Amino acid sequence: MPAYLPTPRSAAPAWASPTTPIRVTASTGCSSLPTEAIETLDARGLRCPLPVLKAEKRLAEMAPGAVLAVLATDPVAKVDIPLYCLQQGHQCVQSMEGDALRFLITKSA
Repeated sequence: MPAYLPTPRSAAPAWASPTTPIRVTASTGCSSLPTEAIETLDARGLRCPLPVLKAEKRLAEMAPGAVLAVLATDPVAKVDIPLYCLQQGHQCVQSMEGDALRFLITKSA
């Protein structure tokens, strides 16, 4: 009795034209994911005013709408960074990441 041998499939789908190149694309499955990478500033171990000054310098180099994540262990940063963002018009979301404070700063226009 002969063994079953599947017929080989062509690389292109049946609906594809032989003259049209196929471009493989992928979907993230979520339209709310950021399209740009988030830059991270590690200010852990630095004391006031260095976390704010380093964030200010990095934000000056970034385009409006870009997001900067700042990690800080200085307890004063809990007040300093959100206050700086409020004064400059940036959005700031604060959370804890292990033993560090994490600030997501979206640069204003």
